[in-house]
Amino acid sequence: MQRYKAIIAYDGTEFFGYQVQPKGRTVQAELEAALAKIHKGVSVKVTASGRTDAGVHAKGQVIHFDSPLAIPEDRWGVAFNSLLPEDLAVLSVKKADNAFHARFDAAGKEYRYQLQLSGFRDPFQRNYVYRYPYALNLETMREASRYLLGTHDFTSFCAAKTEVQDKVRTIKEIDFLLDGNLLTIRFVGNGFLYNMVRILVGTLLAVGSGDLSPEEIPSILEKKDRSAAGKTAPARGLYLWEVFY
Repeated sequence: MQRYKAIIAYDGTEFFGYQVQPKGRTVQAELEAALAKIHKGVSVKVTASGRTDAGVHAKGQVIHFDSPLAIPEDRWGVAFNSLLPEDLAVLSVKKADNAFHARFDAAGKEYRYQLQLSGFRDPFQRNYVYRYPYALNLETMREASRYLLGTHDFTSFCAAKTEVQDKVRTIKEIDFLLDGNLLTIRFVGNGFLYNMVRILVGTLLAVGSGDLSPEEIPSILEKKDRSAAGKTAPARGLYLWEVFY
C-alpha cells in the first residue's frame, strides 16, 4: 500500500460540507466514490486536514489516502478529475510517507474571507463573497485585529455546539487586502475552531461599523462566552486557502 497526499479545490456552494453525512452531497463522498471506481468497487477512505461547513470553499484543502495501485503521480489527477463533478477538482497528487497524516501533521492553515463593499448586488458573485454595503472603518478593524494575534483561548469565537475541549489557538497573521470594492481578510494560524474565522470576521465587521471598539476585544476573549463576540459571517465568503506542513 502506498500513501498519497493530494491537494484539492472545491466550490462549496452545492455541498453540505466536506465530511460525509447521512443526507446531502459532500466533498468526501464524491472523492470516495471516485476512488471506488478507480479501485473497481473497493472502498478507499479519504482523510482531510479538517472539515469545512456547507457553503465554504477551498483552494488548497489537503487529503490523504492509501492505494495498492501502481498509478504514476501525474496520472492520479487525470483519473480523479475524469470522475469528479465540475465543482470539485484534484490539483496534485504526490507519494507520501506512510506515516503522513493530513490532519494530525498539519502545522497551520490559511483562511481568507472575501467581502464585496458595494451597495450593488453582483449576481455572479453571490455565492463567493459576502456583500457588505455599509460603511467600514478599516483602521479600527486593523487595530482590533492586533488584539487577536498570538495565543489565546478562543472560546468566545467558537460555535457553542463544538465538542472540542481545548480552545487555545495561535493566530500568527491577520491582513486586510483591499482591491477596489473587494476586501479580503487573511488569517494564518496553527489551527482554527468550528466557525472561528466566520465569527472573527463578524466581530471585526462590528468594530468597523462602530458597534464595538477595538479595545473591547481583550474583554471578549476573557469572557470565554460565544454571546460576547459578533455575529457569524455567512459561509459563502470563506475559503480554506492553504494547509501548512
